[in-house]
Amino acid sequence: MATRAPAAWETRRPLLPELALIVATIAFGSTFKLVQDALEDVTPVGFLLLRHGVAALALLPFALRYGWRNRESGAETTTDSFRTFVWIGIGFGAIGWVGYWLQNTGLQHTTTSDSAFITGLFVVFTPVYETIFRRRFPNRLVIIAVATAAVGLFLLTGGHFSLGRGNALTLACASAFGLWIYVGGRLANRFDAVALVCLEMVAFTVFSLPIVVIDGLGHVTARVWLAALVTGVICSAVGFTLQLWGQRRIEPARAAVILLFEPVVAGFVGYAVGERLGVKGYVGAAVILASILVAEAPAWVLTGRSSTGETGGRVPMTGDHRA
Repeated sequence: MATRAPAAWETRRPLLPELALIVATIAFGSTFKLVQDALEDVTPVGFLLLRHGVAALALLPFALRYGWRNRESGAETTTDSFRTFVWIGIGFGAIGWVGYWLQNTGLQHTTTSDSAFITGLFVVFTPVYETIFRRRFPNRLVIIAVATAAVGLFLLTGGHFSLGRGNALTLACASAFGLWIYVGGRLANRFDAVALVCLEMVAFTVFSLPIVVIDGLGHVTARVWLAALVTGVICSAVGFTLQLWGQRRIEPARAAVILLFEPVVAGFVGYAVGERLGVKGYVGAAVILASILVAEAPAWVLTGRSSTGETGGRVPMTGDHRA
């Protein structure tokens, strides 16, 4: 049986997993404008094909070199076969791809603000899946942080919402992303992060091919290639790997709250290029940041205690980190 990975405050570099997730969200949020411009030339699924194809190629040499087992947590002693890894990786990729496909399809029938708010509801769906599959509620502060983050996201995107075809599809997208984050947390301690993300990117690429054959790729211009290279390497290859690595030591509900830093980053990038959020938007961004602080408070307290030896060698856990 694989041993559990230590929680962040039990490691030599406490809070590094949280920092990995923050860096990933900065990568995701800072490239929003780049992708938006590229989508004027290429189809949404066509862009997913290019982006994730680039990511798969970037990760492949490292995945082949280091193997598919997560040696850090002792997972090399498990009975998992390579065939099991492939099937699980394809299934994991299918969940993420469905989320992206629903998001892109829904965006064709709704506003950008509604899409951003509803997609961000993965922060609500993730603890729901965690409760269903593990039959246990997340930490109380995490639940408070989830509720606070949902309010902040609602304000960030303008404080309005109505349900129609596009919003219904995007709500299904949020559910898929919530499951994707939960499953990623379960697999993080079982397989190597680089190999799993590489296989996931291959699955994304393969799933995109049939739709591109039917609907077309669009016009692959210089700015499309620039966006595909930047997002493929920085967001998909590096960002997804950092996210999965960080989830080894962070329970899924907390990880979902931290990942909500992405729309905050996107908002600041928008400000830099002349877009304005308005009073509600900036209040919403502040509320989201506050929710992240609430979710991370127990980890910071325990980090401080463990560094001074106050825990007496036994560190209480905010969540079950077993894979």
